[in-house]
Amino acid sequence: MESGPDSAVLTRREPAEITDKRLLRGAKTRQTVLRHAVDIASLDGLAGLSFGRLATDSGLSKAGIQTLFKTKEALQLAAIDYARDLFVDEVIEPTRSTPHGLARLRALIESWLAYAETPLFAGGCFWVANMPEQDSRPGPLRDALLRDRRAWVHILERELREAVRAGDIAEVDPELAAYQIDAVLCATNTALRVGEQDAMSRAWRIVEGFLTSP
Repeated sequence: MESGPDSAVLTRREPAEITDKRLLRGAKTRQTVLRHAVDIASLDGLAGLSFGRLATDSGLSKAGIQTLFKTKEALQLAAIDYARDLFVDEVIEPTRSTPHGLARLRALIESWLAYAETPLFAGGCFWVANMPEQDSRPGPLRDALLRDRRAWVHILERELREAVRAGDIAEVDPELAAYQIDAVLCATNTALRVGEQDAMSRAWRIVEGFLTSP
């Protein structure tokens, strides 16, 4: 397992093995509910989550869902964690075997853009959808969203630093460049949601400006 602040957060949580059939059914129900929850949150924000809406969308009972999550905040936090796991599977894991530096950086950006273009979540990027709702609301939800976003930017920063060290790209400030690339990706997600046809090619033209040879 990779070390560093990003890997501690953007690594998929491995669930404990469950052999009890009743507990296994509960775990499967929880997964079903959370899959609906992350799609709702990507469209309408975490505030749009409710036990009643999830019951309607999933076909499960409201009381059964509430038994699983107890409170709305617990449901919202579980949705953030589940979204992170799906993001790791879709964006991070496919790049693990790519060498660090420029190759890994390109792979990560390509993977992220594919995640936004053929959206993993119904409303596009989960964090782009939810950060504006939560950024002025201190508390566990904002902390969890910021944790994941910062970890992603740290990954970009690490690969930029490696690319500079290897002499594969011109000297840049890795921290600043990672922030700028992330901003481009977030803007591209929004452009894709409103149907801008040149969003992907424009994103790559901008990103390539950070990846020029020395």
